[in-house]
Amino acid sequence: MGKSPDGRACGEHPTVAQLIDYEQFCGIRGEQKPATATIGDMTPEELKQRLDAGDDLFVLDVRDPHEYQICNLGGHLIPLNDLPKRVGELDPSREIVVHCKLGGRSAKAVDFLKQAGFTRVHNLAGGINAWSERVDPKVPKY
Repeated sequence: MGKSPDGRACGEHPTVAQLIDYEQFCGIRGEQKPATATIGDMTPEELKQRLDAGDDLFVLDVRDPHEYQICNLGGHLIPLNDLPKRVGELDPSREIVVHCKLGGRSAKAVDFLKQAGFTRVHNLAGGINAWSERVDPKVPKY
């Protein structure tokens, strides 16, 4: 049996372009993975270098208060869910580096801030866990 010319995947005009995300389709939550770096991200090494150089960076931590108690970089804590109502606490003229545990929530915060008109905002790639792995192992991973 050969290919059908009107087959959905292999026909002359296929309608199936890619496979579904099986885990998403079935509602399975996979293991959390660190967010991948994108343009506008800052690496932990770059943040450390800039902080050591005395650059005027505002570090924004968008994790929850109980996570901040476990470990923190001394940044200003505004949990992601509170950010829309507390955005007025931030100065859009300052360069802001946003972080969370792995980089996912902070990426959402960066998107929100950019939509709110902030132009000097970066996501800390890999979050505080990447900072712990690559810059300061004394910062606990959780």
